[in-house]
Amino acid sequence: MIDVKGAIFDLDGTLLDSLSVWEQIDVSFLEKRGFTATRDYTMAVTPLGFNKAAEYTISRFGLKESIDEIVSEWNQMTEQAYACEVKLKPNAREYLQYLKTKNVRLAVATALHPQSIEAVLKSNGVYDYFESFTTLQEVSRGKEFPDIYLLAAQRLGLDPSECIVFEDILAAVKGAKSGGFTVCGVYDSHADHEWDEIVALADCSIKNFSEII
Repeated sequence: MIDVKGAIFDLDGTLLDSLSVWEQIDVSFLEKRGFTATRDYTMAVTPLGFNKAAEYTISRFGLKESIDEIVSEWNQMTEQAYACEVKLKPNAREYLQYLKTKNVRLAVATALHPQSIEAVLKSNGVYDYFESFTTLQEVSRGKEFPDIYLLAAQRLGLDPSECIVFEDILAAVKGAKSGGFTVCGVYDSHADHEWDEIVALADCSIKNFSEII
């Protein structure tokens, strides 16, 4: 474990084993409108917050709904799944507990809606481990930029150089690195095609949290 004062975690694909949930949401949402969810669509919206993902989806498919209408529908679709179905990745809980014993301060930086964040972390018994929660809705740019991580570090009262960011997609690793953070790449099967690049760019990389306990 790199010596740091703060650890900032993405949720989907990093702490959470949520790939299947988002695949089904993409499929159901687009099938309802007569379209097919493709891998390139999923990868395009993954680093975006809900608002920008909705904007992209409207533009790509020529949808008539407003951004607010689409975001509301996505929130309804995710709330139940995150409260009842989504679980932590193997050994994620043990790693969070390990960091707490080392007095490392923990934060979340995610595209998820606040209600889903609270629901999934409470259902997995780790909500109280975190001191702050930052969402992409609070910043103007996506995770390919450092904005969300800078805000998360600020809320911890720490400098980027004092924090490590855990992320599972290449765009987010690049964004965090550009902000001066130490970055740990976390393997997730949905980003398997990016893994070699993530390993090359990140300061460290893992396929299971047991590797760094």
